[in-house]
Amino acid sequence: MKRCLELASNGIGRVAPNPMVGAVIVYKDEIIGEGFHIHYGHAHAEVNAIEAVKDQSLFSQCTLYVNLEPCTHIGKTPPCTDLIISKGIRRVVIGTSDPNPLVGGKGIERLKNNGIEVIVNILNKECCELNRRFITYFEKKRPYIILKWAQTKDKFIDLNRKPGEPVGVNWISNPLSRTIVHLWRSEEQAIMVGTNTVIFDNPQLNVRHWQGRNPIRIILDRTLRIPITSNVLDNSSSTLIFNEKKNERKENTEYCKIEFGKEMFNQIFNELYNRQIQSVLVEGGKKLLESLIVQNLWDEARVLVGDKYFEKGYPAPNFPVKEEEVLEILNDRLFYYRR
Repeated sequence: MKRCLELASNGIGRVAPNPMVGAVIVYKDEIIGEGFHIHYGHAHAEVNAIEAVKDQSLFSQCTLYVNLEPCTHIGKTPPCTDLIISKGIRRVVIGTSDPNPLVGGKGIERLKNNGIEVIVNILNKECCELNRRFITYFEKKRPYIILKWAQTKDKFIDLNRKPGEPVGVNWISNPLSRTIVHLWRSEEQAIMVGTNTVIFDNPQLNVRHWQGRNPIRIILDRTLRIPITSNVLDNSSSTLIFNEKKNERKENTEYCKIEFGKEMFNQIFNELYNRQIQSVLVEGGKKLLESLIVQNLWDEARVLVGDKYFEKGYPAPNFPVKEEEVLEILNDRLFYYRR
């Protein structure tokens, strides 16, 4: 099962909204086939593992290991349970059940009803951790929310900005840390910022310092104040702008009208849920980040602490939790917080 998890993790950033799945086929304590879900819409892990077995006459004596319950419905690909049954595999070991109601125990039941021995909940905690985005999406009916910001040693996230000052980022983190942030972006389906972040920093919100898929850019711009020359309006990648003025689509940029106020995030996350967006990296300013913290709408936070002092400026979000893990990254410190 540990090998299944290793394989499955190779799909991060490429398989969403599907889960990350790895599969291993064992004959007499020897792995004779393995595979993982490589891209959304392509073959599932079980299919790739089965196709990797050279001598398919051995299946009746094999055990299939998979970190998530095999699917039993027709989606982009045929049901994996049907393939497992047709190949004559007699034993299947599953890490955790699938929270998707289209599966939700039906895969396990179908295998058992066809005389296959099924063992469930092997390394269940680790399997759920790997697919925490996928599980949160179905259990909480919203995307998995990751907060990210950089702060100075004296806990500021930006200098005070005055009208007429040049637009640009007041960097806190170092180049290596910024590369890691682009890696993080490539792993999530969407990235979210507010109006002021676009106006002051003019970010591109892409993965130019890493190889991978650009996340969908989500901008909160209530009265459509961001300049038309902003990088986020360049149509280079999908961009969704929540506002209170209009619904409109132009090339890769879409405007989605909502009511700003107390229920704003519920509307936003409902819309993202309906679009099958399972994870959002929030790189906004203090107001956006603290709004999510206060409303308890977050699952994970990643805080970069740079080797700088601003002495004054915009304070970092008030985040009253203890550090669970600390990593050293050159001259920066990275704090992970997990719910």
